[in-house]
Amino acid sequence: MIMKSDIDALVLKYETIDFVKNDPIQFPKRYSDKKDVEISAFIASLLAYGRRDVFIKKLEDLFDIAQNEPYNFIMNFESGMLGNFNYRFGKSQDFSQIFSIMRELYESNSGLESLFKYAFENPVENNVFIPVIDYFYSRVKEPVGQGFYFMLPNPRNGGAMKRMCMFLRWMVRKGPVDLGIWDFILPSNLLIPLDVHVARISREMGLLKRTSNDFKAVLELTENLKKFDYNDPIKYDFAMFGYGVDNS
Repeated sequence: MIMKSDIDALVLKYETIDFVKNDPIQFPKRYSDKKDVEISAFIASLLAYGRRDVFIKKLEDLFDIAQNEPYNFIMNFESGMLGNFNYRFGKSQDFSQIFSIMRELYESNSGLESLFKYAFENPVENNVFIPVIDYFYSRVKEPVGQGFYFMLPNPRNGGAMKRMCMFLRWMVRKGPVDLGIWDFILPSNLLIPLDVHVARISREMGLLKRTSNDFKAVLELTENLKKFDYNDPIKYDFAMFGYGVDNS
């Protein structure tokens, strides 16, 4: 297993403001209002799959449609605003339903923070993401396709929930990269966003034995990272992701 001193050195190398320019967190970093930040972060996390340069360009297009006012965009959302906007699996009707459900959430004087807080305090099957996804699934009013369920995957299927874990990292951790605007979750309760780079490097470092990149692997890796820093285990996401990209 990698030594704590070695992986801590990788954190210092990769957890810097320079990380932001090529990462989807650049979008919520543009805003100061809390609702703009959390909405833009959630939207950015939905599209954060595939080739990085491609989904960054798609997010630029989407925020142009939103006139760079995420909260106003959601509060006044109508399906026709999207035109034929799509990204890979996600078609315009998939985005339309997600944004319509978000509009209902914020119209109820609630919001993403309240939804995730409820989920954290009322997990289902020890999984904080099930109440969040159930909220969206239960409010679908128009036909949706594969893209809707890819962007909002069902945690009951045992997947890694990488983008949801990443979104929570953004919202909860404080640092040169992460936003740290939610305080109902401690950083010690976060789970590692497990992508192919992090999974590969974590196995090479002796931090992960499970061969499947699923939710059980997320739990195993997170527990092993707590041995290095119990209070902030997910800071090592930067070390493994950055090192994995540089050595892919």
